[in-house]
Parts: sequence; structure tokens; C-alpha cells
Amino acid sequence: MVNMMNLIQNEHMKLYKRLGTWVMIGLILFAVLGLGAFTAFIMESNENTNWKENLKIENAQLQKQLEESPLKGAGETYVQKQVAINEYRIDQDIRPVESQSVLGFMMDATNFTGIIALFTIVVASSMVASEFSWGTIKLLLIRPVSRTKMILSKYITTVLFALFSLVLLFLFSFLVGSILYGVEGVGQPYLVYNNGSVEETNMIAHIIQLFGFNSVDLLMMVTLAFMISTVFRSSSLAIGIAIFLLFTGPQLTQLLSSYEWVKYVLFANTNLQQYTNGTPLVEGMTMTFSITVLLIYFVIFTTLTWVVFKKRDVAA
Repeated sequence: MVNMMNLIQNEHMKLYKRLGTWVMIGLILFAVLGLGAFTAFIMESNENTNWKENLKIENAQLQKQLEESPLKGAGETYVQKQVAINEYRIDQDIRPVESQSVLGFMMDATNFTGIIALFTIVVASSMVASEFSWGTIKLLLIRPVSRTKMILSKYITTVLFALFSLVLLFLFSFLVGSILYGVEGVGQPYLVYNNGSVEETNMIAHIIQLFGFNSVDLLMMVTLAFMISTVFRSSSLAIGIAIFLLFTGPQLTQLLSSYEWVKYVLFANTNLQQYTNGTPLVEGMTMTFSITVLLIYFVIFTTLTWVVFKKRDVAA
């Protein structure tokens, strides 16, 4: 355990000594500040005193849509859910969350997890490949530490960087949102449609849940990039493939959603929020199914990484 902790500490020291690491952290903070400036000073105020009337109009349109073009399955469930939540808001006088509020700002900031995924892919891709390209891998392997602990320490360091970035994004978005809009309304509930009824839950917990859902895709893409970097010893190849799949994989999967077999594709399962929204990509998919598929992919990626690194000859 001591050796593992020392290895992780050593990897952290190497990671945070790089200027590029701090540039990436700075860009995350700059993105939040940019969003704050846009929503507060450029975007028109979205405060709506007639929000109840707007919700009534929206419900009428949704009901008309159901009558004119009946939806089935997930589509019908989504409309019923939205109508029920809108009616609950009107009855209980709970207005929708506005972008120009601390909670709305934090919810908008969850979109920046894509930037964190991009940066963590860069970190993951260089963790092992850079040791080979710089020739320092030989110095690491002469230590009295197993290769398993060595590769694990690098992977854990990468995941901890992603976790640190997510926590930083959450806290900084709360800080900026509080400064711009104050903390009024921070206790506003999040409405959930569950088993035919609407329930109130904690909004902060919901925002944390959004970060968690967005982190699933991040973790899988980082693990994939780490595997490619280890197998091919090329950080550029790992970055290129991972970023390409990060931005095109979900779209391609969506286009192929009419085929039953697409539910076994990685990107059909990374968005677990599809189940809380009641709109699974393929009819019959469940959260348990998606988690199982993700675990299978994760085991394949990590096993291949471990086997290749453990057997690789670095004498040349």
C-alpha cells in the first residue's frame, strides 16, 4: 500500500509540474467565467412573470400533439411526464429554474464536462506513451515495483485528475453563480415524475447527479484513450481516436438507433440520463442493461491495458 501511495504521489508530481496541466485547469475556470459573463451581461433576462400561462400553453400543445399524432412507448411517457410536472408547478407555485440564477447557472455549467473529458483524454494519452517516447520507461521498470502497480498508479492519477476537475467545475460554478445572481432560490426543489406522480427532490443533489451521469462518458473515453496509449505507445493516436469517438460516437449511434444491435455499442449506453428522462435509445433497454454493457467494455479496456503493459518488452 505504501508503494502504491508513493507511486500515485510521484505521478501527481509529474502531472502538476507540467505547464499544460495548469493551462487546462485555467481554461476550465475561464470557460465558467465566460459563461457567467454571457448569461449576466449579454443574454437577455429570461425572468418571466407569466410563467404559469406559458406552462398552460405548453401543456395544451403537448396534449394536442398526443391527439393528432399519437406517440408510443418512450415518446408518450415523456409527454405525460412533462404535462404532469407542468401541472404540479402551476398548482404548487414552483416556477421553472431560470438560467440567470445560481442553480440554473450550475446546470448550464454541467455542459463543460465535455471540456474536462477532452483534457483528461490528453492526460490519459500521455501517461504511458510519453514514458516510451522520452525513454524514461526503463528508469521506471528498474524500480522494485511490479508493473501492475505502476500502470495502476498512472490510471488512478488520471481518474483523480478528472475527479479534481469535476469538483473544481462544480464549486467554481457555484461561486460564480452566487456572485452574479445571489443564493436566493437555492432551496428550490427539482421535480421528478415517478410511478405516476410528481415528487420534489433536492436540486443540488440533482445537479450532482447530472455531473455523475456526464462522468460516465468521460470515464469510458479516458479508459479507452489510456488503453490505446499503452497498446500502441502513441499519445497522438490515442488522442485522435478518443476525441473522434467522443464527438462522433453518440451521433452515429443515434443515427443507427433503429437497429436492435446498436444497443450493444458503447455509446448507446454511456448516457444513463436517458432512463431518468424515460427516453431510452432502443425500446426495451434498461439502466441495468447499460451498466452491465459498460462494465464489460471497462473490463475489456483495462484488461487489455494491463496484459500489454505487463508483457511488453522495453529492452530495445
